[in-house]
Amino acid sequence: MYNNIMVPVDLGHTKTLCRALETAADLAKHYGAKVTYVGVTSSAPGSVANSPEDYQAKLGEFAKSQADAHNVKTAAHSAVSHDPSVDLDPTLLKAAATIEADLIVMQSHIPGLADHL
Repeated sequence: MYNNIMVPVDLGHTKTLCRALETAADLAKHYGAKVTYVGVTSSAPGSVANSPEDYQAKLGEFAKSQADAHNVKTAAHSAVSHDPSVDLDPTLLKAAATIEADLIVMQSHIPGLADHL
């Protein structure tokens, strides 16, 4: 039923993605699908990586670690945006079309103080 499951990831916050990562891995095992981890970065140096190429390498390492941890096929796809905080949604939708994802597993954020005000 599913061939390619997309999981948007923020490499700066991977510890908060456990439920989405486990759910995607379970679905991938059940359907024999590949999990593609998609990250959005800017061309400017950031806290996670110094360049888009460095970001892609780190995303690839993350995908490999998930493949080893969950025994599923994985891939990594990074997208570059001028301003990821503003362009995140359309960039992720474009990435989903590019990688031909037929399911997206995404974890919502944990509400912080700013969400309650």
